[in-house]
Amino acid sequence: MNTNSIFPAACVASGLPKPVAEYRFTMLRRWRFDWAWPQHLIALEVEGAVWVQGRHTRGSGFVKDMCKYNHAAMDGWRVLRCQPKSC
Repeated sequence: MNTNSIFPAACVASGLPKPVAEYRFTMLRRWRFDWAWPQHLIALEVEGAVWVQGRHTRGSGFVKDMCKYNHAAMDGWRVLRCQPKSC
């Protein structure tokens, strides 16, 4: 079983709605949330490679993520962020 099936099952078992994987929240860009509950405007972003200078922690990727999260917030989304081991 991979995380794409474990996480939704864990959410449902905990009494939460099933999240949508790779949810495209705007048509203006190709932005997607790792996991989303669109009916509640809540998203979860799993920030990988935090300790090895991955895309999300290098300058360009970090700035692009900020733009994405700010756009989502202006559209009413609440974005939660975590690293894989804390999810």
